[in-house]
Amino acid sequence: MFAGYKEAKLEKKLQKIEAEQCKYNKVKKPTNVIFNIILSALSLFCVIPFIFVMIISFTDEKILAVNGYQFFPEKLSFYAYQYIINAGDNIIRSYGVTIFVTVTGTVIGLLLTGTYAYALSRKTYAYRKLFTLVITVPMLFSGGMVANYLVVSKFLMLKDTVWALILPLCLNTFNVIVLRTFFKTSIPDAVVESAKIDGASEWKLFFKIVIPMALPGLATIGLFLTLAYWNDWFCAMMYLDGKEILPLQYLLIQIENSIDWLASNKSMMGVDGIQAAANLPKETIKMAIVVISTLPIVFAYPFFQRYFINGLTIGAVKE
Repeated sequence: MFAGYKEAKLEKKLQKIEAEQCKYNKVKKPTNVIFNIILSALSLFCVIPFIFVMIISFTDEKILAVNGYQFFPEKLSFYAYQYIINAGDNIIRSYGVTIFVTVTGTVIGLLLTGTYAYALSRKTYAYRKLFTLVITVPMLFSGGMVANYLVVSKFLMLKDTVWALILPLCLNTFNVIVLRTFFKTSIPDAVVESAKIDGASEWKLFFKIVIPMALPGLATIGLFLTLAYWNDWFCAMMYLDGKEILPLQYLLIQIENSIDWLASNKSMMGVDGIQAAANLPKETIKMAIVVISTLPIVFAYPFFQRYFINGLTIGAVKE
């Protein structure tokens, strides 16, 4: 009887503590409204510049020259996009190259980064310190641009191939360190040991158990790789001489440079050159290039966002 009374008293005390915690953790309605207004304003500050860029890209070049940048232009025009599309099949081909490089590079990068980081995260791996040093040294000391060019073009023989756009970016020290830390904190040793006791091989353990548990971390690294490949133009400038496999970003840079050159040297091309340069969409085409190169990433980001949310909440439901 005394034990039951003691348990009831203890339970009542726990309920009182929980009620006090809920009281302090609860956000009042006016405060919640203020927070929503602040976050909405911050979201608008992030979205409005991109919307403004889209509006400028659809503005007539002559109206833009007279009135400047406006949210509500007097005349709309698709000439900047028509000019880019009329560049021929180069745009479509470059889009295909960039999509192939981004997808292939992200898959290869995730496989290499995931296996490397998982091995470094296991305390039982004998060469953990050695390979941690191997992946850390390039982050502090680099051979430089000339050494990279010689290795990729002369030693690996990748010059003027699509692999020159993929392999130099697929493994990154920062990504390995981030994913290694995620594996160490999110994959318990007990799970790994239980799978090995049940007879799972290292590959089966990695693909069947580790990867499903590490989806938030892998999605984060996947987004980093996707952004790096999609926005990369430096590898194309370094390792490509032909125009058959130019990525989208480098092609758009070439188009913009050509327009700037024509606008700067129109006096050298006679009357026809001056008239042609006057009709070029100098400002609007820059904004159109930003829109064309950014929209695919904007549509891809919500796919990764789901895993980011899981990554934030996974620690709240497991002990």
